[in-house]
Amino acid sequence: MRTLIVVDDTALLSDEKQAGVISFSTYLHDYPKLNEPRTRVINLCESQRYLSKGYYCSLLAEARHHRVLPSVKTINALRNSEQADEGLQLIESTLPDGGVVDPVKSCAILFGRCTEPALQGLATGLFQRFPAPLLKLDIAPQANQWRVTLRQLSLQELNAEEREQFDAVLTVQTEAKWKQDRNDKKYRWEMAILVDPEEQVPPSNAGAIARFIKAAAKLGIHAQALSVHELLDINHYDALFIRETTAIDHHTYRLARRAEEQGLVVLDDPNSILRCCNKVFLHDAFNYQKVPSLKTQVLNEQDDRTLDALENDFGYPLVLKMPEGSFSKGVFKVKGRAELKSRLAELFQMSDLVLAQEYLFTDYDWRIGVLDGRAIYACRYYMARNHWQIYNHGSKRFFSGGFDCLPTFEVPKTVLDAALRASKVVGDGLYGVDIKMRDNRAYVLEVNDNPSLDYKIEDAYLGQELYMQIMAEFLRRLENRGR
Repeated sequence: MRTLIVVDDTALLSDEKQAGVISFSTYLHDYPKLNEPRTRVINLCESQRYLSKGYYCSLLAEARHHRVLPSVKTINALRNSEQADEGLQLIESTLPDGGVVDPVKSCAILFGRCTEPALQGLATGLFQRFPAPLLKLDIAPQANQWRVTLRQLSLQELNAEEREQFDAVLTVQTEAKWKQDRNDKKYRWEMAILVDPEEQVPPSNAGAIARFIKAAAKLGIHAQALSVHELLDINHYDALFIRETTAIDHHTYRLARRAEEQGLVVLDDPNSILRCCNKVFLHDAFNYQKVPSLKTQVLNEQDDRTLDALENDFGYPLVLKMPEGSFSKGVFKVKGRAELKSRLAELFQMSDLVLAQEYLFTDYDWRIGVLDGRAIYACRYYMARNHWQIYNHGSKRFFSGGFDCLPTFEVPKTVLDAALRASKVVGDGLYGVDIKMRDNRAYVLEVNDNPSLDYKIEDAYLGQELYMQIMAEFLRRLENRGR
């Protein structure tokens, strides 16, 4: 493969040092050539400005089917150089001794090689995300975090030592094979699947994530499972699928908001996270929209009059809930006044509002998966052994109960209707609606914005078709976005 090194001014790179150095003007007028060999282009022209020579060089290279570094997509991404807050965690984890020695740390990244050895791990990750020959990284402390900026660097900005290092690295690059970009193959769309490898009870296990990626590929979507540390720039993607437990005061919500603002198709969308993660909103909306649910009261104080009213209205046992929580966390059953008083005191230290709810024991809870207003799967989750919930966080051996996965047409109509009404309150995303049923009456417990979708559990009936349906909805929304 022939390598062309395109520069603004050939005097910056002598032909004696590097073969194949040409000016942008030469590349503009003299290429492509008839019967030319396979060609790759190292674009060293200034490209920080939109519609600069560097921008046009990469644009022309892509039009001429020359492999080019950096691509137009990378140039555009680097023009929005400030990294998201979610990416700062990567910085903290890779800096020496947990921080920087100097108040401000700067370094040049030359084809992924950093001039500051202590930051090489970070430089490698950034180059993989933003493959460009010359990058400038600046790190500065700001409000107990690190403020990181990344931009393209020009040849003229290199000092003598950096220039010597760059010449050596450039020689290696012109002789090395370039890794084939998998995305050159057939993919039209790029999707980031946000996961947390350290999460104890993630919304999807590894088997499910692998099947989501496989289903996406069949529909022309290149999906990658990434942690928040790896997801430095959301602008690289067309869609974001959140498979990490969400919360409002959390990077999942901030990332969903930022992705939606940038025009990505997002599940869970920020409105769904905001509504589902707060049970105060849900139960208030359920009452207003006449969604069948258990008797619930929002508390803002814990005096004796409040305790008396709870005992009269609910009796014992009753359930106390934190407004935010998932996977049965923040939910407590109380059996008497002393326990009620102490548990309320504990919860009011964390939240100004607490929910009280009537207690209804059933052998299992229904979970109906709803996507864009239609039910796509159904499960019955049985209570954990010797416990009143499907998850028992105090037991490692019997953490959860058994399950049945059923076709939606076998679900009682009252349950299915309640699930669709409840999800309509939240939006048109992907939800898991938890429902109890007794005496042919359904009671909605909550709507989950990122429901469990695990291999060999929720997909036990539909199999790969479940993953295909969800990815097909992403595809439909991506196609609609482009109209």
